Amino acid sequence: MKKILIAILLVFALITFSFPDSALAAGDATNGGKLFAANCNACHWGGNNALNAEKTLEKEVLEKYGKYSAEAIIEQVTNGKPPMPAFRGRLNTQQIEDVAAYVLQQADQGWIQ
Repeated sequence: MKKILIAILLVFALITFSFPDSALAAGDATNGGKLFAANCNACHWGGNNALNAEKTLEKEVLEKYGKYSAEAIIEQVTNGKPPMPAFRGRLNTQQIEDVAAYVLQQADQGWIQ
């Protein structure tokens, strides 16, 4: 019994720590892409940043600034951070999760359109 429990815990740990945060994102990236196009493209077309060229949505940049996780992106989109506006009230929680899933997916793919 003890060996079975240890085996189960090991499998759980392997699954949990083997995938990047983007693989665990709860949102719908397809819907997130539509929402991104409607709400974010003006400043972030193709993963760029029209207001601060150094802070793109490329994977390496997201990692550098501690934003390469669904939670960090959800926080940023929800609450904003000047000059980025907050989207709380414009998008609901699920929509923001979808945008986060899309951003992570695109970052992983190098923002290939």
